Amino acid sequence: MSAASTETSAPLPTAGGRVFFQGAPPGVGCVSSGPINGEDPVQKKQGKVTVKYDRKELRKRLVLEEWIIDELSKLYDCEEDEMPEVEIDIDDLLEVNSDDERASKLQESLTDCYKPTENFVSELLCRIRGMRKLSAPTKKGL
Repeated sequence: MSAASTETSAPLPTAGGRVFFQGAPPGVGCVSSGPINGEDPVQKKQGKVTVKYDRKELRKRLVLEEWIIDELSKLYDCEEDEMPEVEIDIDDLLEVNSDDERASKLQESLTDCYKPTENFVSELLCRIRGMRKLSAPTKKGL
């Protein structure tokens, strides 16, 4: 099989710890203009690509992101869609060696917040303790 027939989606660059996939390119898929017969090589069954994620780590990350959004809504006294652009990159925080550096990075992100942010920062630092940076998914079955 060719590479085009085994991969039906290609990963795009990650943004904010999230993984996005683009759809299959035109002409790749199972659209047929007639009956399938065993002699037509174009009508072969498409290969499978299985992407293995650490589901437990993804679940933790999702719960943490929901908590962050909820807490930021409280700090800024507004709904998520009205909130100012605040970028908190969990992977960036996990790359930093000390909690003091992490705290200062978080404080920089929250400079325009008029409410005290110390409790939010300390709670977030506790929640990310023990988490791992998300790595690119591994492919099996190729």
